[in-house]
Amino acid sequence: MGGHMSAQVALVAEGQIEQIILLIRGQKVMIDADLAHVYGVTTKRLREQVRRNKVRFPADFMFLLTKEEHMEVAANCGHLASLKFSRSLSYAFTEYGAIMLASILNSEVAVRASVQVVRAFVRLRQIINANKDLAQKLEKMEKKYDHQFKLVFQVINQLMVPPSPHGVKSEFTKVKGFGR
Repeated sequence: MGGHMSAQVALVAEGQIEQIILLIRGQKVMIDADLAHVYGVTTKRLREQVRRNKVRFPADFMFLLTKEEHMEVAANCGHLASLKFSRSLSYAFTEYGAIMLASILNSEVAVRASVQVVRAFVRLRQIINANKDLAQKLEKMEKKYDHQFKLVFQVINQLMVPPSPHGVKSEFTKVKGFGR
């Protein structure tokens, strides 16, 4: 029967996890409501476990959003629009906090999903680094062939600039340069 139960609990697809990693205060984070969904628990249960294990969540693992950040997340992330009606502010978890959270929730779903969460953070890091490498290579080429290809490099540079962040955006969206 145990195998049947885990089949009923659908893990969030790996590609979807990257879509819910946000950039807040210059850090890649996941909001408590999103992590609760990914880990197969209610946001209330997730927050209870965090309160019971507060010592396991230092500032580089988790932080409470300000009222402005909370409202910005609710306004800019369609799937989190209901947060604007919440009486409590959301917590943001860094990669370390997300892993710690899985360990204290200690459910089969949370442990399996935490592997997907870590992979999503790692993939984003790889994408960001690849973009940095590409930007450096382009800059070198630009200096070398500046006069001949000036217009081409201007267009390429414009294409590499992510859409201007009006508030909180998905880090994946910013990295890929696709607006939604």
